[in-house]
Amino acid sequence: MSQAIRTTCAYCGVGCGIAATPTGGRAVTIRGDEAHPANGGKLCSKGTHLGETIGLEGRLLHPMIGDRRASWDKALDLVAKRFRDTIARHGPDSVACYVSGQILTEDYYVANKLMKGFIGSANIDTNSRLCMSSAVAGHNRAFGEDVVPASYDDLDKADLIVLIGSNTAWCHPIVYQRIQAARAARGTKLVVIDPRRTESCEGADLHLALRPGSDVALMNGLLAWMDQAKLIDADFLRDSVSAPDGFWDHVRTGHDLWTTAKACDVSPVVLQQFYELFAATPRTVTLFSQGINQSIRGTDQVNAILNVHLATGRIGKPGAAPFSITGQPNAMGGREVGGLASTLAAHMDFAPDNVARVGRFWAAPTMATKPGLKAVDMFRAINEGRIKALWVMATNPAVSLPDAHRVRDALETVPFLVVSDVMATTDTAVHAHVRLPAAAWGEKDGTVTNSDRTISRQRALMPLPGEVRPDWWIVTQVARRMGWRNAFAYDRPAEIWREHARLTAYQNDGARLLNLRAQATIGNDAYDAMEPFRWGDTPFADDRFSTPDGKARLVLVTQMDLQGPLKDWPMTLNTGRYRDQWHSMTRTGLSPKLARHREEPLVEIHADDAAGLGIADGDLARVSTPQGESLFRARISDGQRPGEVFTPIHWTDQQSSGGRTGLLPRPLVDPHSGQPGFKSTPVRVEKLATEWKGFLILRGAEPVRVPCLWATRITVPGGALYEVAGNGDPARLEACLPKGDRVEAIDRARGTRRVAIIRDGRLAGVLIVTRTGILPSRDWLIGQLAVEGVGASVLAARGPGSQPDKGAIICVCFDIGLNMIVTAIREQGLVDVSAIGAALGAGTNCGSCRPALASILAQTQQETLHAAE
Repeated sequence: MSQAIRTTCAYCGVGCGIAATPTGGRAVTIRGDEAHPANGGKLCSKGTHLGETIGLEGRLLHPMIGDRRASWDKALDLVAKRFRDTIARHGPDSVACYVSGQILTEDYYVANKLMKGFIGSANIDTNSRLCMSSAVAGHNRAFGEDVVPASYDDLDKADLIVLIGSNTAWCHPIVYQRIQAARAARGTKLVVIDPRRTESCEGADLHLALRPGSDVALMNGLLAWMDQAKLIDADFLRDSVSAPDGFWDHVRTGHDLWTTAKACDVSPVVLQQFYELFAATPRTVTLFSQGINQSIRGTDQVNAILNVHLATGRIGKPGAAPFSITGQPNAMGGREVGGLASTLAAHMDFAPDNVARVGRFWAAPTMATKPGLKAVDMFRAINEGRIKALWVMATNPAVSLPDAHRVRDALETVPFLVVSDVMATTDTAVHAHVRLPAAAWGEKDGTVTNSDRTISRQRALMPLPGEVRPDWWIVTQVARRMGWRNAFAYDRPAEIWREHARLTAYQNDGARLLNLRAQATIGNDAYDAMEPFRWGDTPFADDRFSTPDGKARLVLVTQMDLQGPLKDWPMTLNTGRYRDQWHSMTRTGLSPKLARHREEPLVEIHADDAAGLGIADGDLARVSTPQGESLFRARISDGQRPGEVFTPIHWTDQQSSGGRTGLLPRPLVDPHSGQPGFKSTPVRVEKLATEWKGFLILRGAEPVRVPCLWATRITVPGGALYEVAGNGDPARLEACLPKGDRVEAIDRARGTRRVAIIRDGRLAGVLIVTRTGILPSRDWLIGQLAVEGVGASVLAARGPGSQPDKGAIICVCFDIGLNMIVTAIREQGLVDVSAIGAALGAGTNCGSCRPALASILAQTQQETLHAAE
């Protein structure tokens, strides 16, 4: 048996270590790396099922020019020539590069070096702009450097943890489990501040369901409360922090408890409870994420949080820090090398001395001297004809950027588009003139940096398939063909790593905390054997900051006026992630188990709003904004504030005819960070009537286009399941069925049609639609895809004997459904989450479903009590 290879997870910024054991071909077994400091052997559902996502289904395995396969030489020569010619005709700012937190630090480094040092433009930005650039801008304003002044160890030492704008239980499950472990071990208090009541709120000491976008008012009010209670750290402020003129007058005016409660639309009683708890608990970690960052005032919201921690001296101490937790596995690595258009390299900006310093180090012929275009502006510039060549790496802007119709127009009209990706077909790649096959997780070799500045290795588990190559290799090959052979003469990622480490230390006299001097001379063997390490052990513990005078900066921030309901767009849209999916599902969409948690894109809506709109749970609903519209399945949720709805970000044209959240948000951005505001878009929601509903199950992985109003696809064992609904004659869906022996049954009274295709004794496909009847459970039919000797009885859609419906999947690891959990609670008298785990196994592996189990337990116990009364 092969030895386990230590690597890191492909998903979020927690940066969990993985021990992966190749078992032949493209198969690996996955377990958590117990020696990794980020996770200590634990994995969430996504990491646990990485082994289901490393097949070659849908992979881009060869370079493509248009729709034709090409050699690497021909494809690379074309890319280099078109970029060279474009620069010669229109200047360096006529080209751009849009990269991703999914690439490794070494990939990021060479792409940034090419654009900013040799092409001479800073028009390189990253999809990390969409998730954490407001934190970067806030850190730079307050600390003088983009430094996260916290580590996961602080969660173990805090007496109070505040989650603000972070559904940690779903988006960073291992961090959430660490928080829960601290609560169990030492009684740590937990406050969740979020307009929605998410699973992160389960068991919290306090939940503040504030009005979206009122975070500055909340934190200014907290600072005013601390000031009035004389809990400001005067000595720390005098020696280590500076404040602009009028700062304290501003804080002390208009931020009393009642005014703040009204601005935030929360109860003054609940607000006072939070303020008193914060005041009484010096060891506080405030953990914030997309709910803070993804706002047109995101940077001010970040600085409002930092102001509180600086003014109260809750920074640079164990268990006391503001903690920005990133979304992607290498968002932080991209920040360290300068992958954002607004930074130069190695935590340096575009000040003339920095430009000169980096130019000397790179021996660069044409240094960029000013920031480039940030993501939203970059695609606007394409539409305006200012950018004429674009290279997209490892991301899908046609899905993820706001106002996606406009982004698609840009991708369609840009004169030259290069896409480096692992997948052959994405919503972005369909527009490409050249597609370059890039290495995927399990094939890459390099480093990533997680949310608490821990640098870890990603290691290859298997050979590169087909003609796939690493991103760093692709970039260096283009750079060489553009005339810069010596500057990009890298043969392995270790060489790039050493150069990056040298740059962080080059003429760094202590002005920047990012300094990897010890890594600058490591050998290739040492690089291969690198253990996880965190740079900057306890930032700001010496009360000195990365500013010219060594002092941190308080930043005067004002709550913006919040827009009320609009006549044509009376509700507010919030967007975010699901627990078991990732970005645009090019990876997680391959996993049958991960697909079962949320099989369709849902619009979650409060019961009062749904009643007023005539929407029932399970109806289809059209969600519209001035930018566009898309369809969603309605889910009634008491976790929503009235007047607000929530949709997920993951669905694309490759999986669904609806669920396209990217079409909806406004292309408005924070003026400091350029980060779009995804959390507060005016919308209209309407019921969409359909005449029939049903599902289609097909054996095999080849996707089909289903000709109906609503069709969403998920991967299942042996094939795919499509949920469908529409109007008109559903018989047209039969064109999606494969050839074979046909069996059908018709119930005219209910308008139900069942058609099965059997080929060589195996189920090849089944279509069941109904106008008024009840649809059967899909699980048994899905299981028949793997069965030999299937007969006409398959149309009964159930096997012999009792086949109870397990219900919606709650525990993905053990395939445990809602109905199974409720039955066990009632029949076995289960009284806590641990008892559910002992009875069914649910929640005993990754633990991601434990908040859901607690909620189900409480609801079931309440229903049982009411029934008894």
